[in-house]
Amino acid sequence: MSDGSPARATGAERVGPHALPPDPPGGGRAVAVWSVGISVYFVAVLFRTSLGVAGLDAVERFHVSASALSTFSMLQLLVYAAMQIPVGLLVDRYGTKKVLVAGCVLFTLGQLGFALAPSYGMALVSRALLGCGDALTFLSVLRLGARWFPARRGPLIGQLAGLIGQGGNVVSTLVLSRALTEFGWTASFVGSALCGVVVLVLTLLFLKDHPDGHGTERGGHRGVAYVRRQIAESWREPGTRLGMWTHFTTQFPAMVFLLLWGMPFLVEDQGMDRARAGTLLTVIVLCNMVVGVLYGQLIARRHGARMPLALGTIGSTAVVWAVLLAWPGRAPVAVFVLLCLVLGACGPASMIGFDFSRPANPAERQGTASGITNIGGFTASMTTLLAVGVLLDLTGDDYRVAFCVVFVIQALGVSQMLRLGGAAARRERDRLGAGRVAAVHKP
Repeated sequence: MSDGSPARATGAERVGPHALPPDPPGGGRAVAVWSVGISVYFVAVLFRTSLGVAGLDAVERFHVSASALSTFSMLQLLVYAAMQIPVGLLVDRYGTKKVLVAGCVLFTLGQLGFALAPSYGMALVSRALLGCGDALTFLSVLRLGARWFPARRGPLIGQLAGLIGQGGNVVSTLVLSRALTEFGWTASFVGSALCGVVVLVLTLLFLKDHPDGHGTERGGHRGVAYVRRQIAESWREPGTRLGMWTHFTTQFPAMVFLLLWGMPFLVEDQGMDRARAGTLLTVIVLCNMVVGVLYGQLIARRHGARMPLALGTIGSTAVVWAVLLAWPGRAPVAVFVLLCLVLGACGPASMIGFDFSRPANPAERQGTASGITNIGGFTASMTTLLAVGVLLDLTGDDYRVAFCVVFVIQALGVSQMLRLGGAAARRERDRLGAGRVAAVHKP
């Protein structure tokens, strides 16, 4: 995605030694091409979250404990997180189309393998393959938006990417959960895998990396020295690290609830039937979609809203989470609705991380910087998923104790956000000032 910085100029103005390309024109063709890319991310999220509605079925099918069940999602997210910097480098080096095609192939094979896996071990391998393919999608979609839409649209396009991707979560919650009841494990997962074939064909036929005349030079993007330099220069920016910790702290509560532990908690601990529990999970996704548009528009108009929105989302999530865990006995539906509403803001808040890292890095490092940022939330999610599973086994399925790990992860992330916030803001102001001077004194 474009850097989203107000300092970005139009035309062939120079800031430092590199010429900035003119903004992409946007328009109907941009929307059409971007829609193909976002459809790939939609299917990736559908596959990623499919275990969230099939957790109880997986326990019965593979005869596993809570911690073993959490290993499915943990391994998937471990692969996803480990792939983020390599994916950023691949997107910077090879462009969007090639990376998205590879992602389609891998996550479709992973979903199909999960449908047919005869054992726990084979199912683990399939989820790892799915995680690898999933990892290739989101950064590619961000890059695609950067190449097809003007920079001022950056925050809104990023939020829309997250919003539409969450539609895959809606499908897994509403459609796949019912398919599992009606048709069983194998037919449901094989049927869903066909979606991967569809988006693969669309990508091969219709996706293009950038509009004519808006490509970027990729010379010198080779060798270990280039890789080290890209990573080191991206990490050196306080905005990149702030983006990573923002993503780390905001994304994981909703991810943990949707990806695995929400359905078992609501059904086994709170005594809900699966239909009502699925409806509550859908509330999270629908709220995510609404809040995503609001956050994107607000940040596009006022960059100073980024940190208050992120910290406000974290604080409200912690408060409602604490109320739920402290409630004696089974909590009323109103508390769960409130929890789902605040969890629905976690995804849009995590996108603010990219709004910190984009202005901190030039166009040629956008993929790498976004990869570093994206590691944050998935590392936190992976850690929490495993910790909850282990604590459930140790405490005899006491969800109140197990879910307290959320507060520990939030405290760690907020401390880092507060530590880096000032330095990132100063650096961004300095870059904005330098850009304005260069625009006035252009050669």
